[in-house]
Amino acid sequence: MLFHTWPFLVFFAIFYALYLLVRGTKFRVPLLLVASYVFYAWWSPRYLVLIVFSTLVDYFCVKSMSRSERKKLWLGISIANNLALLGFFKYGEFVVDNVNALLGLVNLGFEVVEPDVLLPVGISFYTFQSLSYTIDYYRGKIDAEPSVVRFAAFVALFPQLVAGPIERASALLPQLARTPKITLDDITDGASLFLVGIFKKVALANYLALYVDAVYAVPDQHSSRELLLATFFFAWQIYFDFSGYTDMARGIARTMGIRLMINFRNPYTATDLGDFWKRWHISLSTWFRDYVYVPLGGNRGGWARTRINIALTMLISGLWHGAAWTFVIWGAIHAIGRIATLGLERSEAYRERTPKILKQALVFAFVCLAWIFFRAQSLDDALFILGRIALPSLEDPLYPALAMSLVLCVWAYQLVYESFLRPLLTLSLVRVALVTFMILYLVFAPSSGDTPFIYFQF
Repeated sequence: MLFHTWPFLVFFAIFYALYLLVRGTKFRVPLLLVASYVFYAWWSPRYLVLIVFSTLVDYFCVKSMSRSERKKLWLGISIANNLALLGFFKYGEFVVDNVNALLGLVNLGFEVVEPDVLLPVGISFYTFQSLSYTIDYYRGKIDAEPSVVRFAAFVALFPQLVAGPIERASALLPQLARTPKITLDDITDGASLFLVGIFKKVALANYLALYVDAVYAVPDQHSSRELLLATFFFAWQIYFDFSGYTDMARGIARTMGIRLMINFRNPYTATDLGDFWKRWHISLSTWFRDYVYVPLGGNRGGWARTRINIALTMLISGLWHGAAWTFVIWGAIHAIGRIATLGLERSEAYRERTPKILKQALVFAFVCLAWIFFRAQSLDDALFILGRIALPSLEDPLYPALAMSLVLCVWAYQLVYESFLRPLLTLSLVRVALVTFMILYLVFAPSSGDTPFIYFQF
């Protein structure tokens, strides 16, 4: 069920009316859980078994930790269960393909049978959210949740279930435990967030996808400038798509009196790669920081160990995004870039004397380079696109002027937001003009339809 479709709007209208009726009663959380399971089952009811199983295992692992001296054993069971589910359903085919490729090299004459399974929507998100609960309890950062229904609602909360943000138990469970105060500001701000999100998705991401999909589907039939333009557009497409989902999720939750974390902070205005990862998919980057990078030793093991930890964290992050070597290479590119620029970022010449706009342009160019491997359908395609961009042809591409103007307008908005002119954006006249423009555009402009969100595949 996609946020920007009529089935969801009907679903939410019915749910929200019931939610307001039972908001101050013991039925609020059970209603939220049932609605979340209905929302998830819309794609495939059979995969409800997975999310229920994962939820129950983590809930009872923490219960067992609270009663046992063998806390590490129960933590291990929780980690193993979550990673096993994620590994089988997301990486099973990838592993088998690579094993068969190795077997083919040594001519053993047999192949491993590929598992015939579909990737459950949102499994990468809800396994990480549930897993953080058990790890945080083991570390003594949170108390055990007494209610299995409330914990299940935490894992399956439908606004952010399938594409985040990945919430922490310490932030979300207390909100579910108390009766929410829903003010007029919550409703209007939530509706505004939802409008911004749907505009990003329908007017921007889906429109850019028309060009990006056409070019990346057959890269050998396009010139270097078309490939470069498609790569530039994809950088904005994935930002509009993913941050649009997050805005809609936060808006929906806000109308319910629930505050979800901010997941994006104008990432394409970043001035270095460290800054980029503090702005892009914040809930995931902080998850990897807290549960991968820091346990590996973080920056506490000296010059070499710090860089190894960065590399491992970025490689795992790349693999989290997809079961393909292109995603691993995407993570490796960011690891190399991050390691190579650590000293530069800390230098006075870069921090104080390099123009901010130049730093932003360099970071954006590097991120776009990495996006080629993220978006390409295969490693061969990615290398071909990279090569053709590096060796441009003389053919003239078609420049979709509307797409370019939309992207540049949003980028200009973000640059103003980060500058001393930011107070201008809070003026009522400016806000009304922006809302009016988004509504009129959504009504009259063409769209590519109900294209699924990119991050659903992860």
